[in-house]
Amino acid sequence: MAQVVIGENEQLESALRRFKRKVSSAGIFADMKKGRHFETPKEKRKRKELARHRERRRFQRRKQS
Repeated sequence: MAQVVIGENEQLESALRRFKRKVSSAGIFADMKKGRHFETPKEKRKRKELARHRERRRFQRRKQS
């Protein structure tokens, strides 16, 4: 669970920005979107294959540097 403690003289907008950043980095938005609709096995395979492909490309770029 994401949690933000507001300081004494902190603006509400800045605390909200910190909260949004924390929720985003925790992966809560992605998890929420994933559970919105049923994903068929075909869609799941395709999503995982794309993720593997992205990870492989990222690893190759790091290796070249």
